[in-house]
Amino acid sequence: MDFSSFLTSLGTSFILFLVLMFLFTWLSRRPGNHAVYYPNRLLKGLDPYEGLRAPRNPFAWIREALSSTEDDVVRMSGVDSAVYFVFLSTVLGILVISGVILLPVLLPVSATAHTVIKAAVAAATNSTTSQGSFDDLDKLSMGNIEQKSPRLWAYLIATYWVSFVTYYLLWKAYKHVSNLRATALMSPEVRNEQFAVIVRDIPPAPEGQTRKEHVDSYFRAMYPDTFYRSMIVTDNTKVNEIYEELQGYKKKLAHAEAVYALSKTTAKPEGTKPTTKTGFLGLVGQKVDALEYYDKKVKELVPKLEAERKATLKDKQQCAAVIFFNNRVTAASAAQSLHDKTVDAWTVMDSPQPHQIIWSNLPKRFYTRRIRQYTIYFIVFLTIFFYLIPIGFVSALTTLANLEKYLPFLKPIVEQKTIKTVLEAYLPQVALIVFLALLPKFLLFLSKQEGIPSESHAQRAASGKYFYFSVLNVFIGVTIGSTLFSTFKDIEEHPNSVVDLLAKSLPGSATFFLTFVALKFFVGYGIELSRIIPLLVYHLQKKYVCKSENELKEAWAPGDLGYATRIPSDMLIVTIVLCYSVIAPLIIPFGIVYFGLGWLVLRNQVLKVYVPKYESYGRMWPHMYIRIMASLMLYQVTMLGYFSAKEFVKGAPLVILLPIISIIFILVCNEKFYRSFEFTPLDVACRELKETPNMEVIFMSYVPPCLHSDKGDEEDQFEDHALSQVTKTGSAV
Repeated sequence: MDFSSFLTSLGTSFILFLVLMFLFTWLSRRPGNHAVYYPNRLLKGLDPYEGLRAPRNPFAWIREALSSTEDDVVRMSGVDSAVYFVFLSTVLGILVISGVILLPVLLPVSATAHTVIKAAVAAATNSTTSQGSFDDLDKLSMGNIEQKSPRLWAYLIATYWVSFVTYYLLWKAYKHVSNLRATALMSPEVRNEQFAVIVRDIPPAPEGQTRKEHVDSYFRAMYPDTFYRSMIVTDNTKVNEIYEELQGYKKKLAHAEAVYALSKTTAKPEGTKPTTKTGFLGLVGQKVDALEYYDKKVKELVPKLEAERKATLKDKQQCAAVIFFNNRVTAASAAQSLHDKTVDAWTVMDSPQPHQIIWSNLPKRFYTRRIRQYTIYFIVFLTIFFYLIPIGFVSALTTLANLEKYLPFLKPIVEQKTIKTVLEAYLPQVALIVFLALLPKFLLFLSKQEGIPSESHAQRAASGKYFYFSVLNVFIGVTIGSTLFSTFKDIEEHPNSVVDLLAKSLPGSATFFLTFVALKFFVGYGIELSRIIPLLVYHLQKKYVCKSENELKEAWAPGDLGYATRIPSDMLIVTIVLCYSVIAPLIIPFGIVYFGLGWLVLRNQVLKVYVPKYESYGRMWPHMYIRIMASLMLYQVTMLGYFSAKEFVKGAPLVILLPIISIIFILVCNEKFYRSFEFTPLDVACRELKETPNMEVIFMSYVPPCLHSDKGDEEDQFEDHALSQVTKTGSAV
């Protein structure tokens, strides 16, 4: 990419962001759009502008974001959202403090190496920051420094500076998040999940005892004063299918009733009854009266659901349970205690929020979970490897030179100046973003197959997989892929030189990543702020699809931040900016703008738009922390390889110390902080509550929706059916 294409990409992205920001200001003022731009406030019963200024000024939202506090974020969107902003602030601080030294020091060091520029141009080497634009950008990069040059000491010191700034700010952030989590868990408010634990791997009940009696006697013996009751987990597959079918017909009935009501006019007060077809998706089959048909289906399914619900409670009990205590200190203590001498029996863990539980995963046995976990890891490894091939190929192919070489029939098109400029500016980046968009749901599905018990845990697991996928496929894949066709022979001849190859390939991909980061923050955050796509979808559904009040609420449901994809995407930018921070310091301002603009835009979205689906009280933070450290260590290893490629014999060995220091830092942080994220400290759980918890309400909150009875007798039903299934032999599971 030449310099003009780079400026074209940057300029058009910035203009697009401004257009989207002004569009947001105009659209968000219209009352009909408040459901799209202020759903979080509306759901909390607040006026869209309560305590805020109406956004007539296109920059008003920036003032509001800057004036908001961490307490505002916790109140509106929970601790997890506040922790996410700690992450953004920490990375922003790392880049700002690093840039204060790196930019004024390293840029002049590179720019004044005139003799190297001439030599490199004459030799047309691959160690340039952006091939084809050496004079424009390369003179400001480390690629401009000759081998064995004493100027490399400046880059070595810069490598240490970035590392120690990262250590310092991560330590402060870990301590802050730990306090933030403790403060939330010490709240005097009654939270149902703090009075329950999950028990898995329950052994077979003794002969003559029901599973419930077995569980109750086991925990009552250990916690005689605080044990309240148990809820045996059941196989809800069949009952849930009937429940979902019933809910579907109820929604269709409500929709048909709304359509019928709207058809009643002054001219035609009797209205027109809607019709439907009885076949596939209501598109084929016999045409019938929709109201009568759906009402008939509902009446058929209600007794069927009730019968299956009773059968499920009686005959489909499994080897897992939820245990309730009347004291949250006991629950916290039980969750972190060893209850059996073997690892595969009576596994107790803290309970997530009731709506987070993945019920189908709770009965999976210990060794089954382990086998599934390693199998999923292998599948993820294969996914990363096989994705690396097409992404590397796309990265190599979507350079214009390779397009003209391997697809010669496109040459007359891409040689046109305007088209050439646009393609060079956007084609590789857009191709990469499209590839990445296809993966998240698949990784979340795989994570749930491991036997993970909660939605938030599955999101964290999927986030980790997506991060490593992004780093290996995007960062390393694109970096090596950009020189794939020219270096394939070198890899074949020297297969052990991958680190050296990565180090040498980094400068050649710098401009690609500069454009990639710019595209992400200007276009990505512009679309995020303007919410154009949700706005269009909402109004189309409102006009043509939604007829009932519930359908309208579903149409403007905003969702949450989407941690499973958002955090890995941010981590990819962290990795890119860290790895290029010393090699091509010009990327640092781009990283600062990305995380600074992201902080502002997402602060607005969290306070006004997104509604969290769950609360894990910051348990995502250790995963964020370890991935920042993984990015830092990749940066340190890459710099070691690059110094070696520069034949910097005196300085390169000193870089070896940095990964060792990083490992020690990780171990120290884990020892000091991690257990308070894995478990609830008893000192935190023992704080006084403002009211006595209603244990019946807490118990009922854990009953799955498909097992709720319209008669309101779930408590008695659970007890009666759980006690009726007596184990005849000791071998039952």
